[in-house]
Order: sequence, then structure tokens, then C-alpha cells
Amino acid sequence: MKKNLIFLLFTFFLGVTAAFSQKVEPKAYYTNPEGLEQITDNISDGQAPLKVIFRANPSEMDGYSPSYEWHFRRQPKNGTQEELFVRYEEDTEYTFTESGDYKIMLKTRLEQDGAELDSTTVSVTILESRLKFPNAFSPNDDGTNDKYGAYGVNDENSPDHWRSIVKFHAIIINRRGQKLYEWYDPAGYWDGTYNGHPVKEGVYYVVVSAKGAEGHEYNIRKDVNLLRTHGDEEGQTTTEE
Repeated sequence: MKKNLIFLLFTFFLGVTAAFSQKVEPKAYYTNPEGLEQITDNISDGQAPLKVIFRANPSEMDGYSPSYEWHFRRQPKNGTQEELFVRYEEDTEYTFTESGDYKIMLKTRLEQDGAELDSTTVSVTILESRLKFPNAFSPNDDGTNDKYGAYGVNDENSPDHWRSIVKFHAIIINRRGQKLYEWYDPAGYWDGTYNGHPVKEGVYYVVVSAKGAEGHEYNIRKDVNLLRTHGDEEGQTTTEE
């Protein structure tokens, strides 16, 4: 009887020790605006749309069959967390298209003995949108304001750089209402040409329809002064929708 008790205690001890040796280290894998691959458990400055791969990164799982639950939750500015959905896979992918604070909790259970590992969380913050357009540009290949587009296309470090734009459409038209160019990506731009030929200096017009990650609708209609001599201060002025 005593031997059986010792054996049972030893078996239980081994089971507990083995369970505690199993672990997961969930991480978020994504590409930042500079095109660099990032691995982290806290994305504090995400810009929508942001595609993220969540990996459980299990270890010491030989002989075990873990099951996974990824709980995607959103934290409102006021109120309790809202559970959005649950995924049941070791690695999962999701594209964030709305601004806000998110908590992605991983629950892991070992099928053999039902033991549950400590839950771990990855945090994701998607910033609200921003979109500005300048009044002028100078496509003369001098390296300054050669492109016309949302703030940031000429200077990626601009504090007014566009961000978290999930829908976008822009059109350039001339005084007669003729469409000269259009683009569907906020990172795109007009180079001051029509059918491959430079257009004359003068006033043109841009019409922009866009939507931010928080739902804000941008409807921008404004003059565009095209200058071919050299860049000047006028090319730096902006109007925010």
C-alpha cells in the first residue's frame, strides 16, 4: 500500500513537473511603415490596415498535443473589453482595419492531462487616421517637392505623414475638368505629367475621397499650384480636411 502511494505521488510529481516545463511565447510578426520586419508582444503605433501574424512559439512539447485559443478582444476608451472572436490554431493571421486598443490572449491546454498553461497576451494599438495635402509642388527634379500627394510622399519623416487610411481615391483635373491622373493608394502621387508628358505651370485641382481607420470620412477638394522653376515656401503650406 505504501509503495503504491509513493508511486502515485511520484507519478503526480512527474506530471506536474512536465506540465510546468511546457511553455508558449506568443509574439506578433508584422512589417512596419519603413518595410522592416518586427517581432514583438506590444505594437504601440500600428497603422491600419496592418496585417499581423500571431505565433504561439511552443517549446518542450514532445509527447504533448497542445490546443490553442486566441481570444481577440478590443478595449473601448470607456468600458470593459469586448471579445471579438476566437481562433483555434497554433499560428493565426489577422488584418486590423479599425483604430483602437486590442488585447490578443493565448490560452493553451495540454490534451494529455488537461493542464492549462499560463495565459499570455499580445497588445496591439492601431492609431487614428491623419491625411493632409499641400497646396503646391515643383516637379523639376531638384529633390524638393517633386511629387504631389498626401503629406509624407516627399518626406517620410514629416510629422504630418498620412497614416491609418483604409480607403483612398484621388484625382487630378485641369481647369476644363479633364482628368489627368488618379491613384488609389495614399502612398501614391502625381508627377506633374499627362500621358507621359509634362504639363504646363499653373493651377490644377485635386479631389480626394478617403476613409480613416476610426471611420472618419475625408472629402478634400483644393487647388494645386504646379511650379516648374524651383521649390518655394508656397509648396509647404497645407490645408487639413
